[in-house]
Amino acid sequence: MPDKRFFIDSNILIYAFAREGDLSHKKQMAVDLLSQRPILSTQIINECSNVFRRKFNWTYPEIRETFEFVLKISTVVNVSIATIQQAWLIGEKYGYSYFDSLVLASALESHCDILYSEDMQDGQLIESCLKIVNPFKASY
Repeated sequence: MPDKRFFIDSNILIYAFAREGDLSHKKQMAVDLLSQRPILSTQIINECSNVFRRKFNWTYPEIRETFEFVLKISTVVNVSIATIQQAWLIGEKYGYSYFDSLVLASALESHCDILYSEDMQDGQLIESCLKIVNPFKASY
């Protein structure tokens, strides 16, 4: 898989820690990505915490324990005012939602080559340097 700096979207983490359903292929791919020291932002932690609590009925101790583990095996970057300002420009230029644009801005600020996401346009190049890759669609 990746040999470059890469960022992961919240859907990757959700698949990695999902406990329900027949997601074995997606889960394994997500776990593999997570094991390769990805970069993610505080936004990703917030989005996943909300999903784990609201949709999966996890307790706060379960969420905390999960993210204490994630913090040890990944690099987490903060969302700053500069990130937000860049997200507005990305949203305007590429037509993504604000929250997707914020993910893209965080990945660009982190000098990532790849953003792994199931929800954005697979194969699209952002600002001539960040490629969006759906890891569940094909092998790259």
